[in-house]
Amino acid sequence: MALPPLDSVTWQSPLRAFALGMRSVATTVLTLVLFATYLGIGALAHDSHFSLGWVLGSTVLVWAGPAQIILITTLGSGATVVQAAVAVAVSAIRLFPMVVSVLPLMRMPGTKRRHLVLAAHFIAVTLWVECYRLLPLVPRARRIAFTHGLGCGLLSVCLVATALGYGLAANLPALFAAAILMLTPLAFLLSTARNCRQLSDVLALVLGLALYPLVATLQTGVDILISGISAGTIAYGTHWWRARA
Repeated sequence: MALPPLDSVTWQSPLRAFALGMRSVATTVLTLVLFATYLGIGALAHDSHFSLGWVLGSTVLVWAGPAQIILITTLGSGATVVQAAVAVAVSAIRLFPMVVSVLPLMRMPGTKRRHLVLAAHFIAVTLWVECYRLLPLVPRARRIAFTHGLGCGLLSVCLVATALGYGLAANLPALFAAAILMLTPLAFLLSTARNCRQLSDVLALVLGLALYPLVATLQTGVDILISGISAGTIAYGTHWWRARA
């Protein structure tokens, strides 16, 4: 059954908001991207000789495709648990601005911090994009429950894909497994472009794409970080200057 327009829904209870959040998973193409990505992660875990239970647990607890790839490859190469944990923690820093930007969309004067713990865990690239698209259509009092439903729906899709990828690993070409992992950054780029609303958004995206090839020639090892911070700073400066003008 098709999802009704959220701005026309009667939000009787948190349970209904949770159910609508889960059903919203079917309204975004990013669900297909996640499915394909986690097929590759499941196959990678199989080829790295991790158990199915282990990789399913990492999908639930890590809940970030790039961080899971880092975890699997670092442990699979013989690194210690501490080294793998540090690598995953550093990669997760990129999600901090997303969490900071999304949680205020859900908070109310009486909201406790414990009410936001699960929502904060679910906030990765896909949920960040979809929250900006969907939450404005949801009454603020139901946004936390809606986000929990959306997060659980996406997580369920990823768990199924991980298990399938793990089982198909023996027959999945290595080149194909590597190629589908590229869908996540490509989908993130297209979704970010779709959600650009202000000049500063467009400027940050365009400058980031333009600066990266130039910065890459310096071979710093942190090319994306340098180009991203530079583009974002210029875009913010432009926005600040226009606001004061």
